[in-house]
Amino acid sequence: MAVPKRKMSRSNTRARRSQWKTTATTLTSCPQCKADKKPHTACPSCGAYNGRTYAEAQRTELAV
Repeated sequence: MAVPKRKMSRSNTRARRSQWKTTATTLTSCPQCKADKKPHTACPSCGAYNGRTYAEAQRTELAV
């Protein structure tokens, strides 16, 4: 296993970590209720996905 020979300075460490960025989640609109939802998941407001309605999605939305 490789081990660094010298300690990396604080500025170099922070410069390297400055590239660790998050991106905003992509949202699409539900074809039934037009609410925002994540792609490839059931709609949290109406529970619709791929022409079907899922009761679990509606229960989780009510519990939150």
